[in-house]
Amino acid sequence: MHRRPRVLFVTDLAYEARGRRYCDEDIFLSSRLRDDFDVALCHPLDAAALMDAFDAVVVRNSGPVLHYQKEYDAFREQAAACGTRVYNPLSGRADMAGKQYLLDLTEAGYPVIPTIDRYENLGALPEAGQYVVKPKAGADSIGLDFVSREQLGGLAYGGILVQPRVDFRYEVSFYYVDDAFQYALHAPDPERRWVLEPYRPTDADLGFARRFIDWNTLDHGIQRVDACRTQEGDLLLVELEDLNPYLSLDHVDDTTRAAFVTSMTASLHRFLDAPRAA
Repeated sequence: MHRRPRVLFVTDLAYEARGRRYCDEDIFLSSRLRDDFDVALCHPLDAAALMDAFDAVVVRNSGPVLHYQKEYDAFREQAAACGTRVYNPLSGRADMAGKQYLLDLTEAGYPVIPTIDRYENLGALPEAGQYVVKPKAGADSIGLDFVSREQLGGLAYGGILVQPRVDFRYEVSFYYVDDAFQYALHAPDPERRWVLEPYRPTDADLGFARRFIDWNTLDHGIQRVDACRTQEGDLLLVELEDLNPYLSLDHVDDTTRAAFVTSMTASLHRFLDAPRAA
């Protein structure tokens, strides 16, 4: 009898986030993946000890890794040493590897909110009423602060990023499985970032998002491209989430949700069938 693939689904069911319940999404997703896989759920701190018994480790809503950075680094090292299949693959170049990508994309001229990490590069930022300062290792707005241009000279550079505070119309997120677009959601009210509604992207919108999916070069996995629409109508990248992007599946209709599950299931099968990374 053919054995079904075993998947270790990593999630922190007790993690509390403002305005959303991560656990509901993972309860739903893991229940649907059971149609094709043998699935066990575990806390991120238990993943390293358990993963050898599974064919793949799926990292979902595991919370900001800065809360357990040492253990997460050890998990990555062990997975790499043992050839463990981790989904998303640990080769991601975006949030999975920290915030350096915002600096790299700024320097490469991509449509991203301009970002610097050294005072001598201040000239690369446009004039703004306020500037956003956040830690390079940050997540979920932890450690975020707003300062004036006059205050920028007194900051302790090295572990921080500085960006202009953008006056935007709204935020919009594009959700991908592998390199295939799934759906988009937007927050019409900038003051209520987690009140999301379905968004119908234009071809130009999808072209914008696809540039970042292509840049990241992940063959498998789930990614979320977060952007803001400026007052001038342009889209600028806010974040490229490739570690454990929250999917807001409760904000899409049943057909879209079912299509996402189908796409993720097919992606996991392809991932398990692909040659192991060297």
